[in-house]
Amino acid sequence: MSLLLRRRLYERTRALQHDCFSRTARRYSNSYSGPPGGPPTPGQIGPPGADSGETAAGSKPSQKVKKVEWGPTLFKAFESAATTFVSLIVLGLAGYGYHRYYKWLVLQKMERAFDPGDPMLELANQGKQTSTSMLLDDEKHWVRRKEQEKIDAILNGTTRGHYHLIIGEKGTGKSSMLLDAMSKVNGEGISMFEAHADLEIFRIRLGKALDYEFHEDYIGSLFSIKGPRDTTALLDIERAFNKLEKIALKRRKKVGRPLVLVINSTHLLRDDEDGQDLLELVQQRAEQWAASNLVTLVLNSDDYWVYERLKQYATRMEVLPVLDLPKEEAIAALTTYRQKYKQEKPPLEILEQVYDRVGGRLSYLNRVARSPNMLHTCENICQVEKTWFLNKCGILGEPMDDDVMDQQKYASAAMVLAKALVVQEREVGAKGHPEDRYLLPQIPLHKAREIMTRADFIKSYDHNNIFTIDAKAMVRADSVPMQNAFREICNEEGFDDFLEATLDRISAIESLGRTRELVAKDLVGGAEYKIKGRPDRGDGITVRMLSPDA
Repeated sequence: MSLLLRRRLYERTRALQHDCFSRTARRYSNSYSGPPGGPPTPGQIGPPGADSGETAAGSKPSQKVKKVEWGPTLFKAFESAATTFVSLIVLGLAGYGYHRYYKWLVLQKMERAFDPGDPMLELANQGKQTSTSMLLDDEKHWVRRKEQEKIDAILNGTTRGHYHLIIGEKGTGKSSMLLDAMSKVNGEGISMFEAHADLEIFRIRLGKALDYEFHEDYIGSLFSIKGPRDTTALLDIERAFNKLEKIALKRRKKVGRPLVLVINSTHLLRDDEDGQDLLELVQQRAEQWAASNLVTLVLNSDDYWVYERLKQYATRMEVLPVLDLPKEEAIAALTTYRQKYKQEKPPLEILEQVYDRVGGRLSYLNRVARSPNMLHTCENICQVEKTWFLNKCGILGEPMDDDVMDQQKYASAAMVLAKALVVQEREVGAKGHPEDRYLLPQIPLHKAREIMTRADFIKSYDHNNIFTIDAKAMVRADSVPMQNAFREICNEEGFDDFLEATLDRISAIESLGRTRELVAKDLVGGAEYKIKGRPDRGDGITVRMLSPDA
């Protein structure tokens, strides 16, 4: 049965194919409308069978008009438009999807930057010997500062609602206390980086701390999506802070305490227009974050100008001054170290001599405690400070050339202020503080400017670690060794005369610069010049030539 059906189906198919072929042949055979006999052969003029000059009598050429078909053209146009439209939709969806993914990835990377562990902490852990925790044994510090508890509370999120400025001289242990507080919480919720004078480097370091690339790895241009335009470092920092706000909002809902951002060495920013703009931007964000408990900003500075700049607009700023160690704590720390690591107990007289020469500066105590001969190391430290001061502010005396007048103004003003501190120390003497802290002689900032007769040099002295200005605007020597250098220089024989000669020479050069010489010529035969002054200052003067007999 199936074989019969297959046979009939085959015959019918063959018949249909034959009919189709017959119709096609017929259509093409009837489609020719030219002259009889078919198309002309090459070189033939006129229809076949007729002479070249004759045409068939009564014959007319075919006037059939060829019909234009628009269907295939419209279909192709529609096909091209549809392909383009679908391509644009796919490209747009892919670009939008990548853009959304990139923004999500940026926030995820920044959130991971505040996970336990921090690059600054890891670098510090490479060498456990730091300033305040420079000698560790069973996780007990040989020097425990009272400021450490407050810094611990700031970095672990207990203290909130403010931003903080830690200010103090170089080597007092500010950075070490910050790293110590970070290690107690393993850097969780904390990010720290070093400031820099160049805004581009500051931007890169901020991006490294926050794990933010500033869209430098953005490839949206492949989808014809333009990324953030090329701009300045300050705008990039603003964008980074915008992202940080989003992370802080999300984290506050989840953890319940603010993030902590630490900017170390803020004094390295330049006190110019760019540095002030950056500091203003940071302070504006710090005020907003402190009010909303989003981020606690901590600024660490050695110089007074940062505090002076921030104080203009500060409402939620707290200042934490870090000074040298009191005498009792410094001597106890030195005794403990020498007993444990040098197997010796130095006499109290030696320890007091060490304190009188280097004070309670932790960086100096660290060097002295490790040295075999403590007094010799103290002498070296004092000599280094004296050399630094003389190299920066040495005076040249009366023979100096007028080309160095500007530098000598800077140096002589420092010498005058140093002499004033030595005189004050000599009159008042060393005072004992209730906490047995050795107080260096100090002068209010406005009085120091009066003594120097210059108001612009003191910030440079502070930056060069010659003088220091604390949060109470009191000026003193940068350290005990520097004060010892002041005393030694000012007590040299002939110093007062040498300083006076330098000041007189500066005054003479300035006077020459303000003096104008007038030469009168050709006063012969009783001729004279009359110089008139202002009406309110008399009639002026008359210049005439006197005869030799007069």
